[in-house]
Amino acid sequence: MDTKVIIVEGTSDRKRIKKVLDEEVEIICTNGTLSEEKLETLILPIEDQDVYILVDADESGEKLRKQLKRELPNATHLYTQKGYGQVETTPYEYLAEVLRPYFLVKELFF
Repeated sequence: MDTKVIIVEGTSDRKRIKKVLDEEVEIICTNGTLSEEKLETLILPIEDQDVYILVDADESGEKLRKQLKRELPNATHLYTQKGYGQVETTPYEYLAEVLRPYFLVKELFF
């Protein structure tokens, strides 16, 4: 099976997603927007993997999403609802719904 990678903005996002997933997935935190140098360092090791992008539904999240779309055109984009705003405040059940088509999700969230 191909290695899967999820790109999120912060460590709180990573912790929340890990509570929903029932498989080992590399979750990379960008800690905000990326400089060209940091972007290159992040992308080179993962460009041949299955990459999923799940960032906040706010202005900084959309800016990061656009940046990653350019650099990783084959990545799959996952979205939280604007009403939830941030990944870290998105209800677990909704995160499970968003992730389920691509990842194994803990039975607790079925």
